[in-house]
Amino acid sequence: MQNYKAPKTDTLFVMNEVFNFEAHYQRLGFTDATPDLVDAIYAEAAKFAEEVLAPINAIGDQEGCQWHDGEVTTPTGFKEAYAKYVEGGWPSMAHPEQYGGQALPYSLASAMAEWFSGANHSWAMYPGLSQGCIDTIKAHGSDVQKEMFLHNLVAGTWTGTMCLTEPHCGSDLGMLKCKAEPNDDGTYKLTGTKIFISAGEHDLSENIVHIVLARLPGAPEGTRGISLFVVPKYHVDAQGNKGERNTVKCGSIEHKMGIKGSATCVINFDEATGVLIGEPNRGLNCMFTFMNIARIGTGLEGLSASEASFQGALAYAKDRLQFRALTGKQNSEGPADPIIVHPDVRRMLLTQKAFAEGNRALAIYCMQLVDETLYGTDAETKQLADNKLSLLTPIVKAFLTETALESTSHGMQVYGGHGYIAEWGMEQLARDTRICTMYEGTTGIQAMDLLARKIMGSKGELLNIVQTEILNYCHRIRDQQQFNAMANAIQSHCDEWQQLTAEIGKSAQQNPNELGAASVDYLMYSGYVLVGYMWLQMAVVAQQKLDAGEGNPAFYQAKLHTAQFYFDRILTRTRAHVSSIRSGADNLMSMPEALFNVS
Repeated sequence: MQNYKAPKTDTLFVMNEVFNFEAHYQRLGFTDATPDLVDAIYAEAAKFAEEVLAPINAIGDQEGCQWHDGEVTTPTGFKEAYAKYVEGGWPSMAHPEQYGGQALPYSLASAMAEWFSGANHSWAMYPGLSQGCIDTIKAHGSDVQKEMFLHNLVAGTWTGTMCLTEPHCGSDLGMLKCKAEPNDDGTYKLTGTKIFISAGEHDLSENIVHIVLARLPGAPEGTRGISLFVVPKYHVDAQGNKGERNTVKCGSIEHKMGIKGSATCVINFDEATGVLIGEPNRGLNCMFTFMNIARIGTGLEGLSASEASFQGALAYAKDRLQFRALTGKQNSEGPADPIIVHPDVRRMLLTQKAFAEGNRALAIYCMQLVDETLYGTDAETKQLADNKLSLLTPIVKAFLTETALESTSHGMQVYGGHGYIAEWGMEQLARDTRICTMYEGTTGIQAMDLLARKIMGSKGELLNIVQTEILNYCHRIRDQQQFNAMANAIQSHCDEWQQLTAEIGKSAQQNPNELGAASVDYLMYSGYVLVGYMWLQMAVVAQQKLDAGEGNPAFYQAKLHTAQFYFDRILTRTRAHVSSIRSGADNLMSMPEALFNVS
């Protein structure tokens, strides 16, 4: 595959020019996070992604992880790359100084997570899981627990996991059986098996800290009886020193379609010692700290794959000679024209570009909201940001990963037969990305979270909050007639969005299956409108920069062209989703189960 390049320019365009992160950081008290500092950090992050991670990406896919008697060895170069990651101080960027962190904003560190994943998805999963582990302990752990675990986790010398799934239950956590028995000293003995544990065992760090869901004796059934525990691979004393091996063991690793350099483990807890975090039987509430961060992180993985696939496809399309342009010979010195002259190749490339850049803007917008919830001082502003995030998080997770499947498929298609060949790396992107629509809650689960819990659960209030911002923006730019058509399209979609919500709610009162039948189409509809809102903002800024004669005019002209493409060819996909939603649940549920296997 063509060499991966971190999309630093586009990231800084969104942060600085569209969402004014300089003022955002200053207002939140991050006075050191100046544009110059951010640019310097991102330059080093880009270098790490391009020069350290990208060269070992294919190696990770070819070698995979190796399991032997409970121990896992990562692919060649992974351990050395992780050591450089720790040495560079990357794990500690967004964490408090009292635990050895650099106290920089969440968003500053998270934007780079896309680059690391784009360069090497499998490798990036190891440190990625640690961030949620840290945030969960910070939010819900006692002072003693924070001292025990956070210093080493923040430094990166230890890594973390999230242990939810068990063999008999996937996303239905109310069925979990892992049990926790109290010890006399205030600790607990955990017994049970967890599966699909990413980074559950490896040779990169000195210790692995597992965040584990389990049941206490006499706990209520279902999700109301779940508690949360911290269970380290090696025992830890109150000062955070590593001790003897705990009775936690990796029973096996999965043989997977993709992300082969990431160890997906079966973890067995055999009366393993752990500590309760948070209140008894409130573990799922605590775990949402981890899960929400993980869902945004998974969305970034999808975004990273869209970007990487676009980069590879674009380079190939400029170089590959096949046929002549329909309008006449374009490459008079060669036997054929580069395939980028062909409309269908342009369709695929522009779709990839529109998704990569539009989805990046949505992700960075959400990062800004996360900053507000973490560091803001005004209670009303913090609550507003939290309400917006509540609605946007399932969309970011699902929409960015579903569109990544399409983008990586286009990447393979641009290469033709070569896209199916391993040496080019495009099929690896497609395989690696396929998991992103599944873990941290499938698209269907995200869709039901959005429609049933967030939209209907708030009686439409969360949708109104987000739409108020969108409609106010459309009204503010009315004097810029060049963008009236785009603004009108977004406004009419917002009206329709509200109408669809009301229709589904009314239908669901008669038949609850209407929620499930409409949910995925509703989420995708929402995603297309939100990314359209992002493209509208980017187009307005691009035109302002061109009018002022600032920056690189080609960059801004490309923004305007891609925005127009999005509104003409991508936003129109909402028509199909509306039709599917309004067709109702009967076409899904009326056929008897017995007829499914009739041939």
